[in-house]
Amino acid sequence: MSKQLLRQEATDGPAPAEKAGKDVGKTTEGVGKRTGTLFLRRIKVVSFGAFSNKVIGPFAPGMNVVFGRNEGGKTTLNALVSGILFGWEEARGIRNTYKPENAERSGSLFFEDEAAEEELEVFRVKNTDGLQGWASLVDDIDKETFLTMFGLTSDELRSLRNTTDVTAKLLTAGSGTSASPAYALAEIQSRIAEHTSKAAGLDCSIVQLTQRQAELREALSEAADEADRLKLQDKEFHELGPERDNILVRLQTLNTEIESLSAARASLEELEQQQRKNLKQKRKLLDEERALAAQHQERGNDGVSKLVGMKPEQEYMLRDRIDTLLEESSKIEHSVFLAKEDHTSSKAAFEVLHEAGDLKEAEQKARFQRQVQMVSSIILPVLFAAIGAFILLHGWKITSLSFTALGIFVILFAILLAGAAFIMLFRPPKTEDALLQRKQDAQWVMLQDRKKLEACEAERGAQEEKVRDFLKSNGLKEARGSLKRARALLDEAKDRRAQRNLTSQKKQALASQLVSLEEAIAENTAQRERAFAQVGVKEDTPLSALDLWISQKTQQRASLAEARDSINRRYGELKQELSQAKHLRSFDELKLAYQQVRTRQKESMQDYARLLLAKRMLENAIGAWESKSQPEVYKQASRLLALMTSGKWVKIRMSPEGRIQVVDDVKTVREPIHLSLATCQQLYLSLRIALLMTAENVGRALPVLADDILVNFDVERSRGAVKALFELSTRRQVILFTCHEEIVRLLRENDSQVNVLEL
Repeated sequence: MSKQLLRQEATDGPAPAEKAGKDVGKTTEGVGKRTGTLFLRRIKVVSFGAFSNKVIGPFAPGMNVVFGRNEGGKTTLNALVSGILFGWEEARGIRNTYKPENAERSGSLFFEDEAAEEELEVFRVKNTDGLQGWASLVDDIDKETFLTMFGLTSDELRSLRNTTDVTAKLLTAGSGTSASPAYALAEIQSRIAEHTSKAAGLDCSIVQLTQRQAELREALSEAADEADRLKLQDKEFHELGPERDNILVRLQTLNTEIESLSAARASLEELEQQQRKNLKQKRKLLDEERALAAQHQERGNDGVSKLVGMKPEQEYMLRDRIDTLLEESSKIEHSVFLAKEDHTSSKAAFEVLHEAGDLKEAEQKARFQRQVQMVSSIILPVLFAAIGAFILLHGWKITSLSFTALGIFVILFAILLAGAAFIMLFRPPKTEDALLQRKQDAQWVMLQDRKKLEACEAERGAQEEKVRDFLKSNGLKEARGSLKRARALLDEAKDRRAQRNLTSQKKQALASQLVSLEEAIAENTAQRERAFAQVGVKEDTPLSALDLWISQKTQQRASLAEARDSINRRYGELKQELSQAKHLRSFDELKLAYQQVRTRQKESMQDYARLLLAKRMLENAIGAWESKSQPEVYKQASRLLALMTSGKWVKIRMSPEGRIQVVDDVKTVREPIHLSLATCQQLYLSLRIALLMTAENVGRALPVLADDILVNFDVERSRGAVKALFELSTRRQVILFTCHEEIVRLLRENDSQVNVLEL
């Protein structure tokens, strides 16, 4: 990657702003703002895992590839970089933390400022010492964001962990404030947690203050037992004053109430007449509504009524499925037709072979030959045996050894001839075997065709059962297994739906009139309620009862006068007793402590409310920030995904429910869970690259570490992913670790000058 390209990249977005190295609590002297293009030049492994005193590099500013065989240390180097920047991983369970025996983990990263032509070092030995050297390198990024966005592995590409937090931190890091709003939000959430914590050492804990308040309240209750009598007397004394004044007020208001009753009578009578008129009109509208409902009521016991409420997308899917089943049924019927033709042909061939005349003649000839063989096998051996016996007897008579030997030889020959005839007698004739074989072949073909026909008919039966089950499960039982009838039912349901919509519009018009009338009735009812409330009577009180109520008010006034005199006497007695009472000092101290805790609790609650408000404001600010930046992220990600998939998937978007969706070239929408493993990884790789390209101010000098992320991609999509990584390398340094030589070849095909290192 040329220096000219890197300088051009630097003009597209600001580089990291500061280098404030921290060395065990000290700030590194003479390190201020840095300009130019910063990139990782070398990695020095002092002691980490199986490595010790090893230097890996040099790396170039743009695209780098580190090639190594399995177990060559690629994953170890990834862990080393994140460990140096954000701390070594603590040992938990069986996880590999790369801690060498008898040594501390230690390493350095050397970054080169290409413009200033100087090298900056960051290193770490112990987590307690922190990051040494140019520590401001990671001021604008945390470990989780780095591992999720900069440390790419094949497993990480299956999903985005904590997508919302990572996106917020990346997109708000360049907000222009002293700290990212996402970091401020994290701090506020920490303080909110302190206010809701149960820890005893936190003075602002609402839980602890509430518990302390409950303890003081219990102590106050115990102290109050000693002053119950005085408290009751004091309460009675303070209640008597308002009660005495209240009696005077009530006496003054009685005359006013009686006068208002007469004025309200005429108003209530007029309101009741108007209400009766409104209710009559309402009944008329309800009758019209019921008549309309009865006129257009759908049948509830047929199959079409159940289909009327079907959603359009369900109907489209159902029609597509019906078309598919029609096509399958047609293919099966064709298979049955062909099987029937084959079976008919083979059956005819077998019957022709079985009944043909030439075969009958062959059978007769074979039987004749069989009979000749049987006669010959009997006559010839007997004849030769007789001749041999005659010669043998003649030789004995004439005492000739040659005649005797000849007779014995002829007899033996007769025996051999009889054995051969016996074998030929029981040996099946070839003509009969050929005939039998032809019949068997023809019969076998016929049976095979019959089995094929039965299988096709069984498949047709299964298809018909499948169609019936499908129609039944989708509310098309009335189709009785006919797909054409099912389509007709869907068409009828569509017509009924249109008719129902027309009826609904008419009902809405009636409903609007009813709403207006209901509002008038409600307003009339409210006026009546206000009128009854003004005179202080119940709504169902008849007007004739108002006169009786006036008489009762007069009697009530006399009773109030007597009560007033009694209260005045009691008031004087209590005043004299309370003036001589003394309050307990301990009770006052408890009340003071209780009020102090209550005040602290109120202040803590106010702080908690302010923190919640600040949290809400920051969340809204981050949301507004993301609303400006995220469209560009999804635009870039869509372009990169189309590049990787050769135009198969063309768009990435966010659903209203906040879930990621992808759209292919024929407008099919899918969520990541429905994609293949490789396509899912390509989706999330596109999102990560788009985020890294959009949030250029975050981790500007940090390299993107990709560990065998193309292992599940085919050649074509690997080539597209390589192009996307090269595009990212024009903005950020990319280091790709791989053990596959074909990946290295793809990178060199894209750029023959790519920096290749071997472990």
